[in-house]
Amino acid sequence: MVFSSNLFLFAFLPLFLASYYLSPQRWRSALILAFSYAFYAWWRPDFLGLLVGVTVVSYAIALAIGSAADKATKYRYLTLGVVLNLAALAYFKYANFGVETFNALLVAMGFEAMPWSHVLLPIGLSFYIFHAISYLVDIYREEAPPARNLIDFAAFIALFPHLVAGPVLRYHLLAQQFGSRVHSMERFSRGCVIFMVGFCKKVLIADSVAPLADAAFALSNPSLADAWLGAVAYTVQLFFDFSGYTDMAIGLALMIGFVFPENFNDPYTSKSITEFWKRWHMSLSNWLREYLYIALGGNRKGRVRTYINLFLTMLLGGLWHGANFTFVIWGAWHGGILAVERYLEERFGPSRLPAVVRVAKTMLLVIIGWVFFRAADVAGAMRMFKGMAGMQGLGISDPMSWQVVPERLLVLVFGIGLVYAMPWLRRQRGSVLRYALIPLFVWAVATLSSQSFTPFLYFQF
Repeated sequence: MVFSSNLFLFAFLPLFLASYYLSPQRWRSALILAFSYAFYAWWRPDFLGLLVGVTVVSYAIALAIGSAADKATKYRYLTLGVVLNLAALAYFKYANFGVETFNALLVAMGFEAMPWSHVLLPIGLSFYIFHAISYLVDIYREEAPPARNLIDFAAFIALFPHLVAGPVLRYHLLAQQFGSRVHSMERFSRGCVIFMVGFCKKVLIADSVAPLADAAFALSNPSLADAWLGAVAYTVQLFFDFSGYTDMAIGLALMIGFVFPENFNDPYTSKSITEFWKRWHMSLSNWLREYLYIALGGNRKGRVRTYINLFLTMLLGGLWHGANFTFVIWGAWHGGILAVERYLEERFGPSRLPAVVRVAKTMLLVIIGWVFFRAADVAGAMRMFKGMAGMQGLGISDPMSWQVVPERLLVLVFGIGLVYAMPWLRRQRGSVLRYALIPLFVWAVATLSSQSFTPFLYFQF
């Protein structure tokens, strides 16, 4: 089940909210858990067992960490918990990639490929594994006490607003809210507004420009116009799709009293890649910094080691996004740029280029990275880059032309304009914008009902 569906909007959500607000306080965590499990099981009931297993094992190991008498024993329990969680992630997410790579080597050497049954990736696995690992590390670091109530902890892991695509949340930030949180009409209405904004982002903008990106990346020899149109369309699609999902998640959580941290802060206005990663998918960036970059040594072991740690953190962050060499290259691309930017700033100080030039340079680097992120394989990315360099013709090709209709181009231009108008729009606190949101939301719902379903892009991660 997904937020942008009639089933969710007109059945699941009203039933959940009615049940939640009619239930006594002491039953609400159990109610959240039951509805979250139903939300997850709607896709594949058999994978619900994996979610429950990760939850119970992590809960038990956290109790063992909390009751251990010495640091060494705590560390052994932490290692066990992290290894078990990563083993589940490795099998379901990377087994196919590993076997396919190994089989390619066998065939190249003249041997027969090893037989293998394709493993299906459970939706949201990466996110709830990260939640479980961060919980165990927080307990080990004594940043939060172990959860004594299994229902509360299971509800934190399975909380349906963030279950399948984040934000990536740390347990200690929500533990207190499970015990006590504010419910008010003001908070509920604010949650509704945020949800509607995200819904409109997804349906009216991301889904509208998606055919341009899909068509361009499917071409065997995209021209200069094809490739740049597709790359820019994907850049817009990904932002409005993922930030739209995040807005919906934050809004839904606020409707029941939970306050989630922001996940996007106008990332396409960044003046460097370093700044970009402080503004894009901020919950993941914080997770990588807290649990990977710092664990590798951070900036505590000298300059060279700092550059290496930045590179490795982003490399592994790329691999987390998907079992494909394109994601590895994307992570390496960003990790390399982060290291270079850090070196240049330490060596020469802050950049003196005009802000508009720095934003344009950053966006060029981001778009190049998104080509790797979107391409089905490295060869597909190289075809796009050849097109972007004008090596395969200049104008719109015939296979692409039927997707390039005025309505989509208009939405694309509007989306680009909105990206850079958002900082100003957020400063407008008047009611006019809220009233304008209502007809836009109705339009989005009608659009959703009349078109085919388009899944959120981050569901595949």
